[in-house]
Parts: sequence; C-alpha cells; structure tokens
Amino acid sequence: MVQRFKTAVTQKQLWLGLVPLISLSGITCLLLGSQSFAAIPQPIAPRIAQQPANSDAAEQVFQEALQLYKQGTAESLRQAIPKFEQAFVLYRQAGDKGSEAVSLYYIGYIYSSLGEKQKALEFFNQALPLVQAVGDRGMEALTLSGIGSVYDSLGEMQQALESLNQALSLIRAVRDRSGEAYTLNNIGSVYNSLGEKQKALEFFNQALLLFRAVEDRGGEALTLNNMGSVYNSLGEKHKALELLNQALPLLRAIGDRGREEAATLNNIGGVYDDLGEKQKALDFYNQALSLLQVVGDRGGEAYTLNNIGLVYNSLGEKQKALDFYNQALLLFRAVGDRGGEANTLNSIGSVYDSLGEKQKALEYYNQALPLIRVVGDKGGEASIINNMGAVYNSLGEKHKALELFNQALPVLQAIGDRGREAGTLSNIGAVYDSLGEKQKALEYYNQALPLLRAVGHREQEARTLTNIGNVYHSLGETQKALEFYNQALPLSQVVGDISVEATTLYNTAVLQRSQGNLKEALTLIENTTTIIEDLRTKIGSQELRASYFATVQDYYEFYIDLLMQLHQQNPSQGYDALALHASERARARSLLELLTEANANIRQGVDPKLLEQEQRLQQQLNTFDYQKYQLLSSQHTQQQLDEIKQKIDTVLTQLDQLKAQIRTTSPRYAALKYPQPLNLQEIQQQVLDEDTILLEYSLGEDSSYLWLVSKNSITSYVLPKRSEIEAAAQPFRKSLTSSAATLESGLPLSQIILAPVASQLGNKRLLIVGDGVLQSVPFAALPIPSSPTTPLLVQNEIITLPSASTVAIQRRQLQNRATAAKIVAVIADPIFAANDPRLANTPTQPIPETPNNLARTRATRNLGLGDSAKIYDRLPNTRIEAEKILALVPNGQSLQALDFDASFAKAIDPNLAQYQIVHLATHGLVDPVNPELSGIVLSLFDQQGKSQDGFLRLHDIFNLNLPAELVVLSACDTGLGKEVKGEGLIGLTRGFMYAGARRVVVSFWKVNDVATSEVMAKFYQKMLQGGQNPITALREAQLEMWNSEQWQSPYYWAAFTVQGDWR
Repeated sequence: MVQRFKTAVTQKQLWLGLVPLISLSGITCLLLGSQSFAAIPQPIAPRIAQQPANSDAAEQVFQEALQLYKQGTAESLRQAIPKFEQAFVLYRQAGDKGSEAVSLYYIGYIYSSLGEKQKALEFFNQALPLVQAVGDRGMEALTLSGIGSVYDSLGEMQQALESLNQALSLIRAVRDRSGEAYTLNNIGSVYNSLGEKQKALEFFNQALLLFRAVEDRGGEALTLNNMGSVYNSLGEKHKALELLNQALPLLRAIGDRGREEAATLNNIGGVYDDLGEKQKALDFYNQALSLLQVVGDRGGEAYTLNNIGLVYNSLGEKQKALDFYNQALLLFRAVGDRGGEANTLNSIGSVYDSLGEKQKALEYYNQALPLIRVVGDKGGEASIINNMGAVYNSLGEKHKALELFNQALPVLQAIGDRGREAGTLSNIGAVYDSLGEKQKALEYYNQALPLLRAVGHREQEARTLTNIGNVYHSLGETQKALEFYNQALPLSQVVGDISVEATTLYNTAVLQRSQGNLKEALTLIENTTTIIEDLRTKIGSQELRASYFATVQDYYEFYIDLLMQLHQQNPSQGYDALALHASERARARSLLELLTEANANIRQGVDPKLLEQEQRLQQQLNTFDYQKYQLLSSQHTQQQLDEIKQKIDTVLTQLDQLKAQIRTTSPRYAALKYPQPLNLQEIQQQVLDEDTILLEYSLGEDSSYLWLVSKNSITSYVLPKRSEIEAAAQPFRKSLTSSAATLESGLPLSQIILAPVASQLGNKRLLIVGDGVLQSVPFAALPIPSSPTTPLLVQNEIITLPSASTVAIQRRQLQNRATAAKIVAVIADPIFAANDPRLANTPTQPIPETPNNLARTRATRNLGLGDSAKIYDRLPNTRIEAEKILALVPNGQSLQALDFDASFAKAIDPNLAQYQIVHLATHGLVDPVNPELSGIVLSLFDQQGKSQDGFLRLHDIFNLNLPAELVVLSACDTGLGKEVKGEGLIGLTRGFMYAGARRVVVSFWKVNDVATSEVMAKFYQKMLQGGQNPITALREAQLEMWNSEQWQSPYYWAAFTVQGDWR
C-alpha cells in the first residue's frame, strides 16, 4: 500500500521594514518570517500490514487507536499514541513484525503532525528495519517517504532527497504508479525548497502525467497546487493562478472539501497577496478558514489565521495583525504544534519591532528560539536569529547585529532558501550602511536584489531598492538615488505595502529638498504624513499607537523643518502657521484621543465577559506588582525578582491586547470621531484670549523652533539645535533638586529659549507647550533674561500643556458639566511602616512647628523608582498640610481621610466625585518602563496591622470617575513619567484628566516635606479664602515663598505647576 503525500497549508513569509536607522536616510532592515511547512506523510488506509495480527487483543487496541487517530484533533492524536504503543507491544508478543512496524509508523506520523519532528524520526527509524525484515517493499517505501518528509521540514534537504529517492526506487520496483507519482511530487517539493525551481517543475510534471494516467484527480490537484507555488515564487503570478485555479475544481469534483481545498485556497490567497490585491487575498484566506473550521482542522486553521495576520500586517493594520496572530498562537498551542507556535511568536515579535517596542520584540523572539530548536527547523531558527539581529541593529548594537546575521546567512544558503537569504543579505547591507561603509552596503544590497526578483518577493524588492537609493543619496549621487526611489515607489504601491511607500516618499522628499525643490518635497512629505495618520488610527491599543507614532517622529521633524525653510523664503505665505499645525499634529495625539474616549464611554455595549476579563487582569496586575514591592522590601534573589517581573510583563501584554479588543468591538468606539489637532486660527479662537500667549517649542536635530501665538498674531523663531538646548537645560534641571539652587543657573537656557521673545511677553499669561527636555523644565524658575535674579514667575502666570489642542478638547468635553456640590477632599498622612506608632493604638499628637521639628522633618516626598528596596518614611507635615486646608472649609463641605483612612479604598470611593478639589498628600512613584504602574502610595497597613496593597496605580486612576475642578498631587515627581517621542510624558496627569479632572497640580522633583506643606497652605488660603483661581493662587503662593529668606531657593517652590485649563 502506498502513502499519499499531502501539502500543508502554506505559510507565507513575513518580512517587515524597521524604522529608519539614521534620521534622514530611511534605511530599512528586513524581518524574516517563518519557512513554509513541508508536506506531512499521512496513511491513506486505516491499516497497512502484511497479514492479520495473531492477537485479537492487539487488533482491538489497534482499532481503538485508529479511531482516535481519525478524529484528527490534537487531544485525540495524543490519546492515540499510548494506544498504538500498547498495540506495538502486543504485536511484538504475537511475533507480528509487520503490524509492529505499522504501529510505529502511526506514532511517527502523529509526532510529525504535532510538530515534534525528532520524535517522529525516532519512530520511523524504528519501523524501517522491521518492514525491511519482513520484505514489504511498499511499506518500506512508505516509511522512507515519512523519513524524507521529516528531513524536508527540518531543512535537511539532502537527507530528505536520499530517503525519497530510495522510496522511489522501491515503488517503481513494485510497479505502483500512483505511489510513484506521489513520491515524484514530494521530491519536487524538496527541490522547490532548495530553490531549484526548474528541477522541481521537472518532477512535478512527471508526477502530473502519472496522476492523469491513473486518473487520480486528488493527486493531480496536489501537484498542480505545488506547481502553482513554484511559479508564484518565480514571479509568474498569473501562471501560478492558472494552475491553482485548475486544482480547485478537481478537488471539488472529488468532494474533497477539507485540507486539500483549503491548502489551494490559501495558496491562491498568497498569490493575490503578493500581487498587492489584499482584499482578494483575504477573501480566499477566509474561504480556507471556513473550510478548515468545518472539518475541525485546528492546525490548518492556525496557519490560515497566521496568513490573514500577514496581510493585515503588510497593510499596516498592526492591531488586526496582532489579533489574528494571537488567535493562531492559541490554536498552535492547543494542537501542540511547537513549530507553528514558534513561527507565530516570531511574527508577533516582528510587529512589536515595527511599532518601536524593541524589548517586547526580543521577548517574543526569545520565546520562539528554543521552541524552533526543539523541532529542529533550521530555516525557522535562522529567521528568528535574523530578526533578533534587526532589533539589535536598531538599538545601535551593530556588531551584535552582524554576528547574528552572519549566523543566519550560511544556514539559509545551505537549505537553499533564497528569499530569506536575500533578506539577511539586505540586513547586513543596512548595518554597513549605518556604519558608513557605503560600498560594502551596496555589495550586499546588490547580492540581495536579484535573489528577491528570482523568488518574486516584490515587497522586499521595494525595500531593498529604497535602501540602495539611500546609499546613493548619502554618497551625493542624487540622480541615481532618485532612480532607485522611483523604482521602489510603484512597487510598494502595487503590493499595497504602505509602510514602505511612506518611507520611500519620505526619502524622496529629503532628496528633493537637498536639491532645492522645496515645493516638490512638501507634496511628498504631506503624502507621507497622510499615510502615517491612517496607519496609526488602525492600531487599537493606545500604548502601541503611541509607540508606533514615536518611530515616525523624524517625518514630522522634517515636515516642520521644511515648512519653516519655506517660511524664511516666503514670510507672507503662512508657512509658519502650517509648521505650528504640524507641531500640534506631532504631539500628544493619544491624550487627545483618550480624552475624547472618556466622554464617549466606549465600554458601553461591550461584551460583559471582556469587561470582566479586563477587571480580572487589572486585579492580577495589582497583585503581582504588590508582590514585587514586598519582595523588594525583604531579602530576595535575582531569580525571584525576574520571575515576578516576567509575570507583570505577561499580564501587561494581555491587558493591552484586551483593551484593544474592547475598543475594536465597542459600538461607541466604532462611531467615535476623533478630534483633529488645531490649526492656528482654531488655537486663536478656541484656546487663547486677550491676556494669554502661547509659546510652543519644537526641538530638532539641526534647528529648533518657537512659535509665539497671541489672539491675533503669530511670530516664529529659529532656535539652536536640540543638543544645544539639552546642554543648557539639563544642568539647570539638575541644580534645582538641591536646596542650594539659584536662579542664575537657568540663565544660559533662558537666553536661548526666552530671550528671543522676552520683549513681547509683558504680563501676559503664558501657555507653555514644551518638547523633549523642556517638558520637565519649570519655566516659573527661569530667570528673566534682562534680570538674572528675577524669576519669570514675577512677570507672568504660567501653565504647562502637552499641546494647545488638549485645552480645546477639555473645554468641549466639560462645557456642560455641573460643578460638584462640596469643596475639598483631603487624603493625607498614610501609614507606610509596621513600626508606625499608630499601629500600636498610640494617639496621634499634633506636630508643633518648632525649628527642631522643621529640621527633623526635612524629608522629601519620596520617589519610588527602579528595583531598589522600597521604604516609605512617614510624612508628618502632610497631616499639618491637611489640617490647614480643612480649616479653611465650612463644616460639611470637606472630607478628611488621614491615617488608616488614607487608603486605596478611599481613593477609589465614588463619593470623591462630590468634591470640587481632591488633594492627595503622600509619596509618589514613577515607573519609567511601565507607566501603568506609576501612581501614589496610600496606607500599606490596615487597623489590625495587616499589610495591604496601598498603591493607587495609573490604570486604577483611569478607572475613576473624578469630575473635579482641581486634583492636587502634593507628592514628588508626579509631573514626570515615561517620555515617549510625540506623546511627551506619559504619567499621572493624563490619568486624572481621563478620570474627569479639569486641571492637575503636579511636581517635577522630590520636594521637601515642610516646604511642600508651606506652599500648599498658602495656595489653598489664596484659593479658598481669597477667591483666586488655581493658577493665580499657585503663582501668588510661590512668589511669597521666593520673597521669604527661608524659602527663596527655587528648589522649595518651583517644582509645582498647573496642567490643564486656566479658565
């Protein structure tokens, strides 16, 4: 009896472009996807044996195993293995070697189909001498074919050919023409994998003739399918479609509506994908998916889901790609296909890489690598190593990248995978390009290009053409560069790879600008940003959306530069206003969208199970983060810390994916119209008044810019490059964290960023929209350029904003909101330590403000940062601060939560929504890696002395309903957060604004406890008794501090700033 060889569902290769490796050249690396899976031998008869078994017991067990095998699920296949093993033992006892071999063969096949190739080889190799001993040449051929198939999937092509050629000789000897056709087909498949396409076609054509001679339509369809794959890889897409469309009706005619038809549909989808007809590709993949789901082939379903993910990835719809990859991943794990799991992890890693999440990408690659090694897939291993090299390259570790690429290259060459070999050659070229070795880069790119053309990978060809253009551009050969860009652009458009299209448009814009063609460059960069805007809105996760946007900030920087250059040439044409609009488009977009979502209540109408899952994951996150705190507060090993951090990372990823799913399935989210960033006229009409001026900064690699915007005018200024501003800002920022700080240390920075506009500021209110390092500079403490000992605070009210557009959005969202009925809620003086006297029922005594006590309590409100031990000292002056504030408010108009009541439960109490002001006086903590875990520290013990989780984290804050006019974070560093290019500081402010706060008072550094209490007492006195608005009140309080001898240093008062609307 002869084995019938079946094709696995084709998995397309995935190569993605990374962000530009140098700012103006747009070099891209290629990420390599997983290798196509080899055919898996599958018995076509229920049993292949020479004679009946002598043992009825063996026969009964064998039939039970066979029934489980026929069910075809991962679970049933694994259940079949011990049954076949039992049958094997019973047949051995009965002396039936032929049936022993059949049992072993089935076990080998099951392991092969589950992706455990080495185990499959072991069992096939045990079966082989048994069938040889009984002289069954047909069964021997079948077993050799199984061995050949496994070697093919492991990338051991020569060993695969050796086994298959032995099988072919045996089959010809027994004159089994059908078996000969299947074996010829599989030999052709090996040559296809080796890149020997013409030789593959020779064997396929021999097989095709035999199948037609014996009227085996299924075999004929199988071979037509494989031939179509060859022509597709040769770039003959229409010939491929012709052959695949011949295969399809044959399969349908014989009623084979399962794997074979699905495989053909998948292959047709793959051709359309390569042709850039993405919708047609999706149509065929979805037909295949439906079939596979009907027949219950979960492994094939997983491959098809992966293919759908590939299409969405190439379309730039990263969120949808991740959704499909994650569905595939679950199925691969369910069926035990570790090779498929590894390749999907590789694909997921490549998406995170393209979104700028480099460490997360490495995590997925490192999960994939041991799995792919277990199954022995050398090509897949080389792909993952290549992709890791691409990450290290983008992280600047060039030599590590080269080392990894040079590991991958010989493996891909040895197994004959020319497509992925070309990708690795191109990646090596990109590294040499970034190292300045231009000729060497060209050598590698020019080796890659013909290989990509030979295998028909047009998306990757477009990327490599772009990279070659970049090299010529950097060498000053602009005409040659333009030629290559002009070849790349239509290719990227035809195949629908809009990420490459955007990169190529950007590179061409840079080139046109360098040649003085500014208008042409402007058209090109505007087309680029249109694509970027489209791509970012297709990412459901706000975190990933922000990460992606950070990777394309160079495009916006170039756009602003170009518009300002045009403004200098044509000052009356309004290009400076367009540059300001580009600046607004480039910043805090996620915050604008979050504020819009908050008002839309996008969770309404969402599947309750998703919301329950979200709540469960958030609880898990809090639990693991609290366990980390407990670990850091006691003796622990690095392994324990690494394990808990891994758990936190896993939950954060799951939570991020779930939030994206909630968004994309929300009916309100689907109907949501996101606001667009404001242009000049809209800023003047919706944000500014006669007493207010906007100062918006944009820092660039070559030049920086400042726009001064009043109610009726705009003036722009060219400032020094980013590095010069940073060199002036960082020492000033650092000096302010010491009580010895003086205003004069800020003079160099003031001369750069304020001197150009100083004469126009008068006593106007200043809205400061900073960029980069300027986002954490306290403008209030900058000296007036003409008076180095006088802070800007003396002359102007100052409000800091992430963008001008956020004010307009806030006003729109909150315009009809009623003011809360009560005045102020104060949460202060929590219990942090087990030795706190309040835990021993010691009455709390008021702390007299004596000089000795002031000196003794000059503790800072601590910043919990990093993985050092977390010890939070009591802040006794927060109690004094709270009592002073509460004394200003009539009875019944305030809430006091001190000691044990200053708890997590109190902070999330819905009753806080009744208060206009919420004041939190405690320690703050910032997690610059995972901002979701930033927050404030509340009581860590309950009244019984039992430890409890007292951390109010950012993701908890997002879940609050807090329609306050003002939230005051009287803690350290609460104005800081994770800095993300294009978003600014992602920290507590945006959480409280999402929860409903109109404005938030935050701090920029660790603040002296006594000084903070002093500032806050003055601030509330002026606000609650003097009737001043929060911005004016804070300014007056800070001026009083500056005018006093004791608190004059800006260290004591300049940390605090108001963010949000001043009206």
